[in-house]
Amino acid sequence: MKPLGPIPPGFAARDGVLAIDGVAVTDLVERAGGTPLFVYSAGMMRSKVQQLRAAMPDRLAIHYAVKANPYDPVLRVFSELVDGFDIASGGELALVRAAGIDPARVSFAGPGKRDAELDAAICARVTLNLESEAEADRALAIGARAGLTPRLAIRVNPDFDLKGSGMKMGGGAKPFGVDAERVPALARRIIAAGAEWRGFHIFAGSQSLDSEAIADTQAQTLALAARLAEDSGAALPHCNLGGGFGIPYFPGDTPVDISRIGALLEERFAALPAVLADTAFCIELGRYLVGESGVYLARIVDRKISHGEVFLVTDGGLHHQLAASGNFGTVVRRNYPAAIATRFAAPVAEEASIVGCLCTPLDRLADKAGLPHAEPGDLVAIFCAGAYGASASPSAFLGQGPALEMLV
Repeated sequence: MKPLGPIPPGFAARDGVLAIDGVAVTDLVERAGGTPLFVYSAGMMRSKVQQLRAAMPDRLAIHYAVKANPYDPVLRVFSELVDGFDIASGGELALVRAAGIDPARVSFAGPGKRDAELDAAICARVTLNLESEAEADRALAIGARAGLTPRLAIRVNPDFDLKGSGMKMGGGAKPFGVDAERVPALARRIIAAGAEWRGFHIFAGSQSLDSEAIADTQAQTLALAARLAEDSGAALPHCNLGGGFGIPYFPGDTPVDISRIGALLEERFAALPAVLADTAFCIELGRYLVGESGVYLARIVDRKISHGEVFLVTDGGLHHQLAASGNFGTVVRRNYPAAIATRFAAPVAEEASIVGCLCTPLDRLADKAGLPHAEPGDLVAIFCAGAYGASASPSAFLGQGPALEMLV
């Protein structure tokens, strides 16, 4: 029997059925019109941001990374909670604008920005985090043609990475950002060209649960920002310190200690060099803010036994939850937190695998897990589904189509 990942705090049973913000999932499914269904808790999002603000220095702004979950109602919740938004495409720019978010609160990172995307961002007064010298040239030329002053920052490829991160975004040869030693010359060129200088974006890694490693990376980031600002010969108006705060997905994972990170960052802010005295700082978080607030619900359509093993076949699968199936960057497949939602208070009664409706052996949402006895009609819940689920999975695979989504 293989263990399941830890269910995030805040979920409880109501008459034996999983409830989200006090509403039984059976009622939510009926309200939505069926399954598969992603449910996102606005209350959990608000609580997460409140906890983060209480732990972090007052000087530190909080940005939401739209790529984690671009669902319109989610964006509207965060528009009232965070200080800024970070996007990675022109499509995400259209989504934040449709959600009524002021583009002046938005920054745009990502390699391979097309000219049309640069033009749309410059016209909307979005801050561009430049990924190369060539991208800087294109942005300046587009601004000149439009008669507008582009708001430009440099995404820095630091000479270090975030230790223990699930995805390393800095250190060594990377498609992201400008190598640190080339940043000062580019900054001087941007300023001389008359652009609005917006500073640095320094992102070293993501999905780390090591609080000390995150704090150490923040210290290295501040030191690098100071050195690059000095070498650029200009004040640094803004610095995005990146993110990296992970959430527990797998057995044995423990939550990141935000109080420890915040305390250490407060100490470092108190001892900043003069070149950073007036710099505005932010962190950019997506998964940490929204990941635990989401639950993926699928209905069991068949219960079958093959060679003595129980398979609970659902109407969902990896086409909605690629990461939970172990096919989105995981080297060794481990079980996400999962449960039989309609028997949430029932004890473990058997070993069973939760699989999807796709004709591929990769479509497995829980492998040989300890679960209550379940039958067709029961609902399965996959937790930690608020980030990189609906928008990061191949919903068109085999013509299955997207899942329903709702905010409570």
